[in-house]
Amino acid sequence: MALHFVTDAVSDAAVGDDLVLSGTEAHHAATVRRVRAGEAVTIGDGRGVWAEGTCTEVAPRRVVVAVTVRREVPASRPRVVLVQALAKGDRDELAVQASTELGVDEIVPWQAERSVSRWDAAKAIKGRARWTTIVREAAKQAHRAWIPAVAPLATTREVASAFAAAHLVVLDPDGSERVSELRFTDDEDVVLVVGPEGGISDGELRTFSDAGAVVARLGDTVLRTSTAGPAALAVLSASLERW
Repeated sequence: MALHFVTDAVSDAAVGDDLVLSGTEAHHAATVRRVRAGEAVTIGDGRGVWAEGTCTEVAPRRVVVAVTVRREVPASRPRVVLVQALAKGDRDELAVQASTELGVDEIVPWQAERSVSRWDAAKAIKGRARWTTIVREAAKQAHRAWIPAVAPLATTREVASAFAAAHLVVLDPDGSERVSELRFTDDEDVVLVVGPEGGISDGELRTFSDAGAVVARLGDTVLRTSTAGPAALAVLSASLERW
């Protein structure tokens, strides 16, 4: 499989053009991934533009690709959004990485009541930047034409308000419905809410339920916060016929 790289320069590229990778992307291509002249690669802008080409020049700060194919990939509808509670260690980051590889369209960091990790104003800026970097690298690894957006840190009420018109699905081991049985027949966003290590509080469940949320379970076992979101995404990808 061809290696994949991301640059805004591809947005205006046409078949027959020489596309130049520079900066960190060129360094990654030439030094880390060790591409060679004559090797086929794919390039995207993270917003749907997709190109294929052949490397004609490779140097640590400049990689030139002759574009042979260019197309635009439409965004998926309905979108699938992951609201991921902050978690201790790197468990929330593991969820972000895997969910990006599995096709999530947007990620919202959520400051849940029982989140051990707490982001103040400064940490919220750094944390969002960190998640954005993880998403970009995971999207490149998965050869995605669209790179998911990472929203600002949100509270429970902000999540409930922002997605009141969407299909809001709260993952909970005691949910009355199964994720595998949910069906969505319109283009409204499907929003998965994943709680922290200690679970979602009763007050939070009431807030989400008042916003029209469905409380659903994945199965008969209790998954970690790092695996619940990716597992639900896999189930939805099948039911939405993405896979």
